[in-house]
Amino acid sequence: MSLWGWVLLACAAAYATKLLGYLVPGRVLDHPRVTRTAGTLTIGLLASLTAVNAFAAGQSLAVDARLAALLAAAAALALRAPFLVVVLAGAAAAALARLVV
Repeated sequence: MSLWGWVLLACAAAYATKLLGYLVPGRVLDHPRVTRTAGTLTIGLLASLTAVNAFAAGQSLAVDARLAALLAAAAALALRAPFLVVVLAGAAAAALARLVV
């Protein structure tokens, strides 16, 4: 199958999955276990995405300015800074780290 065939197949699978979500009864979605599992999966996926984007460089691990940006953003979040301040702190830390290294 060509690349476009795989892309169309993936699109159809994503659409079918979304469509199946609308067919799930509301009482199933309101169950506490489903709510807790959905919340936990969301946190896990976001944490893994953050780790991959912060430490991956192709097929290997890298420690560079992204780590400084992540640490600065985490510190700003711990201090309950507004989102724009968190983003600016991360960007400034990355810029400083790239300037130093």
